[in-house]
Amino acid sequence: MTLLSRLDQFNRRHPWSHNDHYGPWVAKQVAASGARHVLDVGCGTGNLVTLLRRDAATVTGLEPDPATARAAARRFAADPAITIARTDFAGRDPQRRWDAVTLVAVLHHLPLATTLRQLRGCLTPGGRLVVVGCYREAGPADLLAALPAMAANLIMGLVKHPARADAPPPHMTAPTAAAQETLTEIRAAAARELPGARIRRRLFWRYTLVYDAPPNPAAP
Repeated sequence: MTLLSRLDQFNRRHPWSHNDHYGPWVAKQVAASGARHVLDVGCGTGNLVTLLRRDAATVTGLEPDPATARAAARRFAADPAITIARTDFAGRDPQRRWDAVTLVAVLHHLPLATTLRQLRGCLTPGGRLVVVGCYREAGPADLLAALPAMAANLIMGLVKHPARADAPPPHMTAPTAAAQETLTEIRAAAARELPGARIRRRLFWRYTLVYDAPPNPAAP
């Protein structure tokens, strides 16, 4: 059994969400921008939506998986400021613009350059895009970054879910896909489509991207 397969086996016994780990950070970035109307692409059961709603006037969540979208819609049925749409990014309202757009572990499911361009078009002037993404490991830098992540992953699993689980929690059952682009390729695409975007490698096999649209639509 390889090291990665052992790690996967451990994660199944002690499940915790690498994506939810970054939820408070995402919400903080959005709140700092002053966004009032926020779009969360691939919202799942709505854990991030809950955090975004604390500061936003309205939150729209897009979720293509029918069962997951129904669960999210039930969760927020009493809040008219939250809208859950059972659709993917392509099914968004093409005429609408948001003050902030968030994607957590979603971008690697979509065509990278085209989606970055479309996301830029979803923002109001001065709007903010916040991405927590996955990348394909390639090269010694990725290997070095994975080593502390493996150790920290074991600790987090035992702390967050000390008892052995028979099945993953509902918010961790969405379909997954392996990332195709390396971090170098993601940086290059962002440099072309989102000039000025800030990208950082993060723990737990993730990277973050923050982009602020120009306040003047005519600005380069």
